[in-house]
Amino acid sequence: MSKAKVLVVGSNATQIEVQGGKWGPTGNYLNETVVPIMALIGAGYDIQLATPDGTKPHMDKASDSAAHFGGDTAAYARAKAFWNNDPAMNQIQPLAAVIAKGLDGYAGVFVPGGQAPVVDLMQDPQMGEVLRHFQDRAKPTALLCHGPIALVSAMARPREFRAALMAGDELDAKDLAKSWPYAGYRMTIFSASEEIWVEKEILHGKMYFTMPQALSAAGGDVVTTKVDFEPHVIVDRELITGQNPRSDHSVGEALVKALDQATAQRQPGAAASA
Repeated sequence: MSKAKVLVVGSNATQIEVQGGKWGPTGNYLNETVVPIMALIGAGYDIQLATPDGTKPHMDKASDSAAHFGGDTAAYARAKAFWNNDPAMNQIQPLAAVIAKGLDGYAGVFVPGGQAPVVDLMQDPQMGEVLRHFQDRAKPTALLCHGPIALVSAMARPREFRAALMAGDELDAKDLAKSWPYAGYRMTIFSASEEIWVEKEILHGKMYFTMPQALSAAGGDVVTTKVDFEPHVIVDRELITGQNPRSDHSVGEALVKALDQATAQRQPGAAASA
């Protein structure tokens, strides 16, 4: 019997803007998506995957490697098979349909990374509606690597905020971020120094803004590690954020722990025994 249902929101983006009017390849990262999802399923939770348009997320080719599984080829093969074949990854709903059916039935939400969320989820009003629901009710909310950039969508004018950052107008961006529900939360996200590697090796171009710059302008208390690609997870209230691909297991563990605690509190007699 399932403990509860968790909403997973993926991206539909396949390309991301880089300076000079160019585009680079993107998508959701394999390990960042399936490792936490497999942890949730293993802990007894059901999964509903949703995307803005209801189609399956695109896997970032840069993530299609055993290197993101510590060189463990068996773990990589299991993850690839899960992505391709598991019902959890292939029974997808549009965000609009999920919202229309009601969000009260979900115990938590998870947003995986890869740079794709910077393109669509960051400025998607439906993503914002989802996040505000979970934030208002203090339900576990986990985001990994570039995934935390989706938190921007919870502000009143996320598209204008993103446009201001791309135009280099950080003052305007800060003004647009007023009343952001996550202002003051401690959080982490893919660091500026980690992004340099991606820009050089994958995008072959420079992005318009860094992830810590964006969340700091929004009002977040952003903390990243001094050592690139060191696992790093921050938990502040209901919000769980992981910095980079190597934080995949840690985010999954933190989310399962938060969900288990929340589920236990909802059990009959929990208040009396507390």
